[in-house]
Amino acid sequence: MRVMQKSAMFFKCKGHRDTGNYLAKSFALVGLLLAATISGLADWSQFRGPHGTGHIPGGQALPAEWGETKNVDWKVVLPGRAWSSPVVWGDKVWLTTADEKGHKLSGLCVDANSGKIIFEKQLFRVAEPQYAHKFNSYASPTPVVEKDRVYLTWGSPGTACLDTKTNKVLWTRDDFVCDHFRGAGSSPIIHKNLLILTFDGADHQFIAALDKHTGKTVWRTKRSVDFQDLNTNGEPFRDGDLRKGYSTPHVIQHNGVTQLISVGAMACYAYDPMTGRELWRITERAQHSASTRPVYGHGMVFYPTGFAKGQLLAVDPGGSGDSTENNIKWRTKRSVSNKPSVLLIGEHIFMIDDGGIATCVEAKSGEITWSERVGGNYSGSPVTDGKRIFFFSEEGKTTVVAAKRKFEILAESQLEGGFMASPAVMALRGFSVPRPTSTELRNSRVENPHVITCALQV
Repeated sequence: MRVMQKSAMFFKCKGHRDTGNYLAKSFALVGLLLAATISGLADWSQFRGPHGTGHIPGGQALPAEWGETKNVDWKVVLPGRAWSSPVVWGDKVWLTTADEKGHKLSGLCVDANSGKIIFEKQLFRVAEPQYAHKFNSYASPTPVVEKDRVYLTWGSPGTACLDTKTNKVLWTRDDFVCDHFRGAGSSPIIHKNLLILTFDGADHQFIAALDKHTGKTVWRTKRSVDFQDLNTNGEPFRDGDLRKGYSTPHVIQHNGVTQLISVGAMACYAYDPMTGRELWRITERAQHSASTRPVYGHGMVFYPTGFAKGQLLAVDPGGSGDSTENNIKWRTKRSVSNKPSVLLIGEHIFMIDDGGIATCVEAKSGEITWSERVGGNYSGSPVTDGKRIFFFSEEGKTTVVAAKRKFEILAESQLEGGFMASPAVMALRGFSVPRPTSTELRNSRVENPHVITCALQV
């Protein structure tokens, strides 16, 4: 068996396959390993990578094509159903999962070299789960991992910290009250000694920071926007449906000031990440259910506002108070994504809307450079190696597009099932291992499994 240095891409997929006795849903984490000599690469530690931007660290090249019988190294069935993305530290891939009804919430760890499940533990038991829309799952927030620790959350039902060496549970929290209304979706992030969690529900909307060592609350800040959505009976419109959100926050440095950027329903906020003090707010009342992670560059914050009349905004983060009138630099409504986050590559923003239209936008001006139909439906966020962009559809197709001013499709690949989660990419020491066949997977009798797949280019 040969040891080599590789870069790896891991996905989770969903799909449907006829197993004879019943129609089983499959959910796949797909890992692509490319043989290369790579140094100084970061682990894929959180939603959208080490910097939260979708950029593959180290600029390593990835294979442009793969499939069920091409470049596939291993594939393993996992229990449960989840739209959370994988995170990777060293040679361990960490995931969350849940059963179909949301009663059992579990953490999983898979060996990145072999695909072997090396840890599985139920962390929370929920007697009466909240409702989760069929398009969502009971395990949609992505974990965050660092040296010796992994943090897993399912939103209001529970958050846990584990020792990654011993798998010991170090602390848990299950006391945050929030009606996610359609299921949780916001992922946690780490900033210094804080684990930052977002709760935008139909009833309560707030952001909280925990001491990552103890799990104790350091600060908690309520969303300040006036939703102006009460009916004549004093009840929120549509039971608070327009107050919910799924966005993951992002920490930036702007003119020497550290800001926590968080997009909620009807507003985007900036906070002091160490205290929770609100610094500024951009109000957009026509939008709700924001789901993406904002990005920062060229002195501006870029983010899709959410569902309904969704727009892509460019905001100067140097304001204070309600900065809606003065700090929006530009906006565009054309083919803006609701669920996939955007990529900022050099002078351009690249995005794909939920219905498969890819768009390139001038970051400084908001001018549309190109907008072309790729096809398919999209929930997972794209990644880039700086020269190429990888889009992953719910139908299982990966489209590789040149990160240029001119639209160009470089490659297309197809896998069984489809992509609901975003991929993880990293470098690792790995081994060539036997390749399971599609027949072996189709013969699986595990109800509603995930499937981890690892593809190897040698």
